[in-house]
Amino acid sequence: MNILVVDDETDVKPLFELRFRREIRSGEHLFTFVFSGEDALEYLHQHPTEPVVVLSDINMPGMSGLELLRRIRATRELPTTRVLMLTANADDASRQQARYDGAEDLLAKPVDFAALKHKLSLEPAA
Repeated sequence: MNILVVDDETDVKPLFELRFRREIRSGEHLFTFVFSGEDALEYLHQHPTEPVVVLSDINMPGMSGLELLRRIRATRELPTTRVLMLTANADDASRQQARYDGAEDLLAKPVDFAALKHKLSLEPAA
């Protein structure tokens, strides 16, 4: 599974690589890390038919994660592209807005990696 992690905090890369080391080693997951919504759109533009799960932070400078989500949904469809949002502020309004905009789910930070692994193993929501 190709997973695109979008977060302006660069320290997420070693954290994800540590928590998913077994899945990375086995080839079950391939991670790509970008640090802005603009870079995420560029990656998706360069890989237009590649199935991908996008894990995006909501609060980022420049393009927010919700704006990125809206742009992804305007050009890419399920099941090719699943989007899960990550935020330190997982209030009901953010969760509802993310769902309305097409996110599969919204996960609180710090990330519960066991819950994330479980969500990644599920089929996409229709």
